[in-house]
Amino acid sequence: MDIALVTGSAGLIGSEAVRFLAEKKFKVIGIDNDMRKFFFGEEASTQWNRHRLEEQVSGYVHYSIDIRDKEAVEEVFQEYGKDIKLIIHTAAQPSHDWAAKDAFTDFTVNANGTLVMLEMTRQYCPESVFIFTSTNKVYGDTPNLLPLIEQEKRWEVSPEHPYAQHGIDETMSIDATKHSLFGASKVAADVLVQEYGRYFGMKTGVFRGGCLTGPSHSGTQLHGFLAYLVKCTLESKHYTVFGYKGKQVRDNIHSFDLVNAFWNYYQAPRMGEVYNMGGSRHSNCSMLEAIDMIEALTGKKLDWSYQETNRIGDHIWWISDVRKFQSHYPGWNYRYNMKDILSQMIDGIGSRI
Repeated sequence: MDIALVTGSAGLIGSEAVRFLAEKKFKVIGIDNDMRKFFFGEEASTQWNRHRLEEQVSGYVHYSIDIRDKEAVEEVFQEYGKDIKLIIHTAAQPSHDWAAKDAFTDFTVNANGTLVMLEMTRQYCPESVFIFTSTNKVYGDTPNLLPLIEQEKRWEVSPEHPYAQHGIDETMSIDATKHSLFGASKVAADVLVQEYGRYFGMKTGVFRGGCLTGPSHSGTQLHGFLAYLVKCTLESKHYTVFGYKGKQVRDNIHSFDLVNAFWNYYQAPRMGEVYNMGGSRHSNCSMLEAIDMIEALTGKKLDWSYQETNRIGDHIWWISDVRKFQSHYPGWNYRYNMKDILSQMIDGIGSRI
């Protein structure tokens, strides 16, 4: 039986991948030691999702090990060897605010952990496909230099600019910009994944995500703004909007749509390729627009306040141009839009509180 190995398997994208691949008749091996709880506290723990996978996904095998632990990871690769056909690497420290508090942990998880996964793949199953969830933070704050126009509830790029119609493409420079330490550690991992493809001829793909979201997200203040926004609304908790008048724009992609993109890549991989991947013009919102939509869907008012100081390295406007990926994989398209995503999140998060 073909095997798929998923890191961060109890997280949002990892758990979506586990379910998706199990339905494709893979035996799925998961690696996840719930470091999200260590990063963000008890409310961000993914243990609930791990238990749900073990109960609901037939044949799923879970390893609670640290991706930085080369010996432990190597034992997994030794056990399954060349039967591993696909690696989806989602495990990470995902917050630029948190990274500044503990730079060593951030870098070793994001960069060293990715190196461990790549090297084990090269040694034990070099013909497998390796997919890495990178981030739009590799572009640093360069997007903030775009000509932006303030509208009633959002910022928008000047309509004359090349990015206005479809969003930001992969040609944007990653140099001479403030990345945040998180962005820097993800740049290191991103380039490593590319290099293992180009240097060793491995089937490695990099997906630079915008806001990845969905009903299985364990949102917290420092990561997963849409999930945390829903949670605060449902639980009548206070929410703080940081900077840019609450008009900062993000594109949001449902975890299923992202994993389906991974599946399309797996079927016809390109060595060392890079794709911007998010909701694009199909699915995006500002913070103020998100609050309005959630309040309308829940019938509840959010208790929120505004703080002028924005988060360091935060984007004012980000929309992913996904046309490169669509040109390579024309069979892929979105299943979910913003309203679908929020409705599912309200139901999913509401069932857990």
